[in-house]
Amino acid sequence: MKVIDKQLFDDTFQYFDNEIVVEIIDIFLNEYNDRLTTIKSSIDTKNFEDLKFHGHSLKGVVANFAAPSVQSVAKIMEDRGINAEDTNLIEDFAELEKLVLELADDLKEIRSNYN
Repeated sequence: MKVIDKQLFDDTFQYFDNEIVVEIIDIFLNEYNDRLTTIKSSIDTKNFEDLKFHGHSLKGVVANFAAPSVQSVAKIMEDRGINAEDTNLIEDFAELEKLVLELADDLKEIRSNYN
C-alpha cells in the first residue's frame, strides 16, 4: 500500500459485504479521472469556487478509503479555492494527481482481494 492505511481501511469496511466494498471502490475508480480533470480545469480557469467545491468533494471521497495524504492535498485544493489563492496550484495539483493515481493502484489491489 502506498497511500492507504490498510488497517484503518479494514476497520472502516469490516462490517460491509464484499460486494458493497467492491461497488464503492469501482465508483471511485470510474470517477477519479473526471474528478482530476475537473480540478485541473478549475485551476486553469482560476475558477476558485469550483476548485473549492471539487477539492472538498474529493477530500470527502478519499476520507472513506483511509488515505490521509490524499485527503490532505485535497484539503489544500479546497483551501486554495476558499481563499482564491493561486500560489503553488500547479505543484499542488501535480502532487494531488500523483497521490490519487497511487490511491487508485492501492484500491485495485485491495479490490482483487474482495473477489
